[in-house]
Amino acid sequence: MNILVIGDVVGTNGCDFLRRTLPSFKKLNGIDICIVNGENSAQGNGILPQSAEHILTSGADVITTGNHALRRFEIYNRFDEEDYPLIRPANFYRTAPGKGYYIIDKGFIKIAVINLMGVVYLENNENPFDCIDRVLEEVRDCRIKIVDFHAEATAEKRAMGFYLDGRVSAVFGTHTHVQTNDAQVLPNGTGYITDIGMTGPIQSVLGVTPSLAIEKMKTGLPVRFDNPDGECRMEGCIFEIDNKTGKTLSARIVSIE
Repeated sequence: MNILVIGDVVGTNGCDFLRRTLPSFKKLNGIDICIVNGENSAQGNGILPQSAEHILTSGADVITTGNHALRRFEIYNRFDEEDYPLIRPANFYRTAPGKGYYIIDKGFIKIAVINLMGVVYLENNENPFDCIDRVLEEVRDCRIKIVDFHAEATAEKRAMGFYLDGRVSAVFGTHTHVQTNDAQVLPNGTGYITDIGMTGPIQSVLGVTPSLAIEKMKTGLPVRFDNPDGECRMEGCIFEIDNKTGKTLSARIVSIE
């Protein structure tokens, strides 16, 4: 099974580029399942019902998120819909709307897509290592398990990869929006990459208009972010997974302009 994971889709421009690029890419590469991180898909940041629908109708099977998941209250009802393929980090406070994993039932196999968030340099959520142990018990009947670990620190992401090696099919990092050159299969068969990058404007600071990012860094004052127009790139990774064992056979970086 070929599972494609796509990095944080940023703003309207990123959503439009995803729609132009993803369907043909899936067809050419024999993609069976597509997972897209959409927590920045609304213009500015966060995710809205419109941007979620745009991502799903562009070819995503499941949308994962991260620290901006609940930035827009308009999306809360979507998170709470039982069968809607939109998830937020499982280690958010229990009072948060939504769920931390989604199960795709293909009949011959079940695929669990799990969302986690790091705690190093980010919000004080439940320890993700404790959380994933609990979640894996809840999805133990799924042969394939894919984890989007939305985290800031490279060391925390690497540690999670090794912690889950042999227990899940793949772990991919999101949040930092810069694709890393370390797609690999860990010793016990788990596919891994520290960060799959982003889908959005190339001439930007992580998807934000450069002048606005610079203003915030120079002044230390609040700045309303915007997402620029211009040339875009879609980044991610393809994990080839053995249906019988649930282990990853190969991991290949994706970068399309």
